[in-house]
Amino acid sequence: MIPNVWLFLKHLEWKENHNYFIHPSTYIDENVEIGEGTKIWHFCHIMSNTKIGKNCTIGQNCVIGPNVTIGDNCKIQNNVSIYEGVILYNNVFVGPSAVFTNVINPRAFINRKNEFRLTLVREGATIGANATIICGHSIGEYAMVGAGSVVTKDVSDYSVVVGNPAEHLKYVDREGNEK
Repeated sequence: MIPNVWLFLKHLEWKENHNYFIHPSTYIDENVEIGEGTKIWHFCHIMSNTKIGKNCTIGQNCVIGPNVTIGDNCKIQNNVSIYEGVILYNNVFVGPSAVFTNVINPRAFINRKNEFRLTLVREGATIGANATIICGHSIGEYAMVGAGSVVTKDVSDYSVVVGNPAEHLKYVDREGNEK
């Protein structure tokens, strides 16, 4: 085995008692639930009272929580922050550098933690790279949000939305093929 690969593998941490993988550079707060088979990669921070389902993959440099729920089989790519008020159902894909907000009118000098708005990403939905999801909206089952889109209203089940603001383009089936 090549020495550099061996050193890399030596530093990976498989949590034998829990059957999930956490890279050693990742920080996990107290009171976090992580499902079996989940993998959390480099430089992530999983905050308290967060629940992550089974068989999820969380790419490097993600921040999740506090008080976030992520379903089973979700794939969250690099550089995604999922804040309080966001719920991902099962089988959700979140592309690299996608953004979720949780306050509609943030100001640095006003504490608005009691104004967080709920954002739901339903079963099988896909959010493209660099998309922005404004809080307080639902993304429907198996819907697709195009890369770089800005979601400012609810997205229907199986709908493909694109643009700024995101508008309906077409419908797709469960596998993402055009209907």
